[in-house]
Parts: sequence; structure tokens; C-alpha cells
Amino acid sequence: MEYIRQQYNILKDRILEPRKFIQVLAGPRQVGKSTLITQVLRSISIPHSIEVADGVDPNDSDWIHRVWEAARVTMEIRKEREYLLVIDEIQKINNWSEIVKREWDEDTRKNINLKVVILGSSRLLLKKGLTESLAGRFELIRLGHWSYKEMNDAFGMTLDQYIYFGGYPGPASLIGDEKRWKKYIKDSLVAPAIEKDVIMTSNIYKPALMKQLFELGCSYSAEILSLTKLMGQLQDAGNVTTLASYLTILDECALLTGLQKFSIDEARKRNSLPKYQVYNNALLTAYKGHSFIVDRTDSKIWGRWVESAIGTHLLSMADELDYKVYYWRESSRDKNGNLEVDFIIYNDGEITAIEVKSGRRSTNSGLPAFVKQFHPKKAFVVGTGGISIEDFLKSDIEILLQ
Repeated sequence: MEYIRQQYNILKDRILEPRKFIQVLAGPRQVGKSTLITQVLRSISIPHSIEVADGVDPNDSDWIHRVWEAARVTMEIRKEREYLLVIDEIQKINNWSEIVKREWDEDTRKNINLKVVILGSSRLLLKKGLTESLAGRFELIRLGHWSYKEMNDAFGMTLDQYIYFGGYPGPASLIGDEKRWKKYIKDSLVAPAIEKDVIMTSNIYKPALMKQLFELGCSYSAEILSLTKLMGQLQDAGNVTTLASYLTILDECALLTGLQKFSIDEARKRNSLPKYQVYNNALLTAYKGHSFIVDRTDSKIWGRWVESAIGTHLLSMADELDYKVYYWRESSRDKNGNLEVDFIIYNDGEITAIEVKSGRRSTNSGLPAFVKQFHPKKAFVVGTGGISIEDFLKSDIEILLQ
């Protein structure tokens, strides 16, 4: 039996509504966009056609016009009262948003009841035209990485398995063969994501440097490290500005981000050391994992995997709910070391502080220090002495922030 994600009903209901907006189903590679639209199409009676831009010459922007016109003609020949056109991987076509705007507006003027669903890469799609050319003409449905609850419900994945192998549905059946699983992640997920979704749709002057940054950044997930120090491990160091811009692009693709340190001062946020955080723990394991048994039995190593998994859960809804995720660290005046809080959520002027405790650190002195200084709305521990890791990874972030 196929697993139905919650976005299924949203997309289906909007398609069945009278023609109002272009529906945009956006999300990173291999999270099930094509599967979801296929499930929806099987459940509705509206005649439709699906076109995929993958493999089309990026400069052939007229391709969009041709498939759109074909849908119109088909609709006319069959004397259909309504028709649905689905275009997948549309971000591969240069200037796609201007063409879509022109065709959509023409149908609107002529009262042609042609509905449209666009599938594409998450924030790159937004950046490349939605908010400018198509402003006011679309509704966005975000399809993010799979949560622990989804992976558990769909594949029976245990908590420890999810923490280690992450939330990609495609290779879920391969986790018993870790070498094969890791090869799939690198060859079938990462390589296309970097080479097609990132390099082909962005101004990347040093593709090899981008790939190195991605691999190193994934291996440092849940760690704080300056870009200057990271440069020392890169074969083609480039410069800090270049690396920072590449990290921003990886963030836009929902692959890897560099969390900023929380501060009231915006300048201090921007100039802070990044805390690397993958969007899916599979990426950490693919580049840093030894084996499930080895890493699970080392409490220090496992603590890092747990912290990274908590980070993926927090990032999963950040765009949808419009909140920011930070970390916090300050030098201690009366103790050795630093005061730290693993994650800070800033949402509509309110602060939530979250410390992850799973054997990685013996004390939580940073949390009371943060509370004293910033007076957050909520402050709590996830793990030992707090909310269970399983409960948190199954939680609804929107309810948490209320």
C-alpha cells in the first residue's frame, strides 16, 4: 500500500477547485514530488497531461509554449470543459517564469479553463521567478524531507535507524546493506542534486569547490567551524566570500545550511561562525558515518547524530511556518569552556531555546544562562532529563511554537 503524505489532500483539493492559481509543488530532490502528483492524478477524473523538462535544452524556453499549446489543442479537440497540465523539473528551463506568466495570462484573458501544476526544486524555484514574474498567480505547496513519523509509518523505521539513515524514502529498503545504501545516497541523490539542481541553476564558478564544501559541511553537521578553518581542508580554497555564497545556495536547495549564532545585534549574527546542519541526516552519515553499530555504541559520536537529527526536524518547517533557527554560544566568565544552547527558534518576536542531551555533554549550564539573558518564551531539554527524543521528532513544530 502506498504511503500518502499530508500534502496529497491539499494539492488534490486545490486542483478540484475552480481555476484560480497555478499550483506549485516544491521540494528537494527525492522527497516524492512526482509520486505525490501521480497519486493525485489517479484519484481525480480531470483529463491531464504530464511534461518533464529534464533533458530539454535549457535555452529552449519555447518548449513551455509548445507543451502548453498542445494541452490547449487537446482540450479543444476533446471538447473538455477543463484540463490539467503538469510540468515537472521546470526550473531546468531558462526564463521559465516569464513564459509561464505569458501563457497563464493568455488563458485567463480568453477564459480557457486550463489548470496548471508546476513541480520543481524548493527554494531555487522561489528564487528563480515565483516571487517576481509570477507574483499573485501561484500558491506554493512545500514538500520537505520525510520526518521520523513518516518514515516510521511508511517503512517501520526505528528511531535509531531514522537518526542514522535519515529520511529519504527511496533507499529505505537498503539500510541492511550499508555500503549499497551509502553508494545510492552519493550517486543517485547527492550527485544529481549538486550537478543538476545546484550547479546548472546557479552561478557556480568553481563546481569542484562547491562539491568539496558540501561534502565537508555534511561531515561537520552539528559542529561549529569557521569557513577560514574549513578552507584549510579544501583542495581549492577559493575565498571566504565564495564559500559563504556557495553555502547559501546549498541552503536554498534544502541540503546543507550554516546556522548563525543568535544575537539581538544583526551584524553579530551575520559575522558569527556557522554551525553546519544538514537537512537530512542521511547526508551526515553518507560522508561521516563508519557503520550503524560502531557509531551507535559510541555515546559521544551518537550524541552528535542525535543533535543533527533534532536540527533536521527544526529546519523541516522553518520556511512553512516562517521562523528562523539559530544556535547560541558565549564564553563563560566563571567556568572553563563555553556556554552553549544547541538550537534557538526565533518566531514572530518570540524565542524558544532547545538543548539536546544524549550523553554528548554532562551539563546544561548554557540553557539557564541563556534564559537569564534573553528570557525566552520556552526553554527545554530534548533527551536525558527532558522531552524524549522520539516524542520530539514526532512532534508538530507549529504546536510547539504556540
